Amino acid sequence: MRSTWIGILAGFIFAIGLGLAGMTKPSKVIAFLDIFGAWDPSLMFVMVGAIVVYSTSYHLIIRRKAPLFAAKFDLPVKKHIDKPLLIGSAMFGIGWGLGGMCPAPALTAMMSGHSSVVLFVLAMLTGMYAFQSMGPKV
Repeated sequence: MRSTWIGILAGFIFAIGLGLAGMTKPSKVIAFLDIFGAWDPSLMFVMVGAIVVYSTSYHLIIRRKAPLFAAKFDLPVKKHIDKPLLIGSAMFGIGWGLGGMCPAPALTAMMSGHSSVVLFVLAMLTGMYAFQSMGPKV
């Protein structure tokens, strides 16, 4: 139960950060991706900040025998780049570029009630369901 509350708190903090950074606004994300037009580099600072925090924290945390709220670390076992990873990454990037959102900011932006956000999330959930029902079992 304690780990559930920690997860909810972490998700809430993450959602606040996404909102403050402007990552819930498709126009801001699209402006970041428009490097040959009206480019807005401000999200680059958000990404660099996240990378610094993650890489520093990861190296400190992974030295522990186990996480604070779980029995063991759940780390990826695959260490190489393969075709499914490249295809999935390309699909994610294309969707991000076309929609101006990726999953976490889209879920956060659902609170706005904008029809474009709701449509994006419904399409995303439909794709996830299709993958689970027709795709390989993971």
